[in-house]
Formats: sequence, C-alpha cells, structure tokens
Amino acid sequence: MNHCYYDKRMDFFYNLSNSQMEHDWSGTKLILMLSFGACCCFFIFVSNLLVIAAVIKNKRFHFPFYYLLANLAAADFFAGIAYVFLMFHTGPVSKTLTVHRWFLRQGLLDTSMSASLTSLLIIAVERHMCIVRMRIHSNLTKRRVTCLIFFIWATAIFMGALPTLGWNCICNITTCSTLAPIYSRSYLTFWAVSNLVAFFIMAIVYLRIYMYVQRKTNVLSPHTTGSISRKRTPIKLMKTVMAVLGKTFSFQPMTNSQRGGFWVVIEPEG
Repeated sequence: MNHCYYDKRMDFFYNLSNSQMEHDWSGTKLILMLSFGACCCFFIFVSNLLVIAAVIKNKRFHFPFYYLLANLAAADFFAGIAYVFLMFHTGPVSKTLTVHRWFLRQGLLDTSMSASLTSLLIIAVERHMCIVRMRIHSNLTKRRVTCLIFFIWATAIFMGALPTLGWNCICNITTCSTLAPIYSRSYLTFWAVSNLVAFFIMAIVYLRIYMYVQRKTNVLSPHTTGSISRKRTPIKLMKTVMAVLGKTFSFQPMTNSQRGGFWVVIEPEG
C-alpha cells in the first residue's frame, strides 16, 4: 500500500524531484521582482476593471457578446489576484509551503487560465455564429449567457481543483513530475493536451471567420454600391472579432510552470 505524504512540506518533494530552486531572492533582486510584479498586476487590474465598468455602465454594450467579454475581463482580473498570491509564495518560500498551500497557489493559476481559455473559445464560437448569419449581435438570451458564464467558471474551478481532489502524486511519488513536484505526470499531460485542443479549436474557428468574411466581402463588393450599411456589415463583424484577437495574447507574467490569463480592450461598433 502506498504511503501518502500530506504531512510533508514542499522541500521534501522538491528534493525528491531534484527541482532547481533560486535561493538568492533577497535584497535588490527581491525588490525588483516585487516591483515589476506589482506594476504588471496593477496594469491587469485597471485594464480589466475598465472593461467590466464599460460593459456595466454603457447601454451600447448590453449584448451577449459584451457580457462574454466582461466575463473574460473578470477571468483576467482573477489571474492578477492569482499572480499576486504567487509573488509572495514563490522562490525559496516555495519549499516552506505546506502541500495544501501549494495546491492553493497552483489552483488559483490553473483556474484563471481555464476561465480565460474557455471564455475565448465560447466568444470565438459566438462570433462565428453571428458572422455566418451576417448579424452584429447574436440572438443569445441573457439566461443563456448566464448559463454559459456559469459553465465557464464551473469548468475552470473543476480543472483547477483536480489535483486537490486526488489527481496528484502525493500517495505515489514515483509518478511525480519535475516541473510541478506534487503533480503527477499524467495530470500535466492531460492539462497540456486539453488546453492545446481548446486553443487549436479556437484558432480554427477564427480562421474560418476570417476566410468567410473575406469571401463574403468579395462577393458583396460589386453589388453594394448603393448600400453603405450592407457594405459595412462584414467590416463591423470583423471589428468585433479583432476586439478580441487584438489583445488576446497581451503580456501577462508567468513563471516557468504557470499559465497566465488574458485581457482585452473593447470598442463600440459603428
């Protein structure tokens, strides 16, 4: 029967996995690291709060697409909180953490990453549906959007909590990974594959959007001389897509074993 090591501190697992830790985190180096991290987190908090506030206060943004964008901003805001927690629980401090505190640190980051990626995937599908139907806004009801947002966060919390729920190597240390000392290699494989699949699907959807709009614009161009509104419809649709893509891969700090979030800036259509 395997012995479980929940009573051990993280230095036990780091030593078993031969993970290299940075010990010289003090003085000027520590101050620079905290200052840089604080600036990044401040930028993440402010930018995403502005997006959320804009959606809440501006009636022009009271449509499903913008509710999903606000939810994406909330996920990225949560990623900033996760990074603040990480800043004060990394470096030499990592080895002094209990197993449960380390799970909390990783769980916050994994949850924020899952929420951001799932939000981006759902936004991509929503934009694809609108563009195929040549509509600026989808016919999603507020109830359906609420259900989608609930699904996003339920999925994110589940993904972040999987190691805590038992998919770890604490009771079978031979399966521990070097990258994350108490995560099993099978879980990290599952995490990587599931995120790559979601990203690949999202990339295909956005590629289809681009190809469809380009083809539709070429078809409509010779027949839209007297219809400015109709001619601008594909352009408006692409603007809403670019509002997502333009900031999808904006800078967010990450450690060698963490995943960050995303943030977006939105602009009104028309």
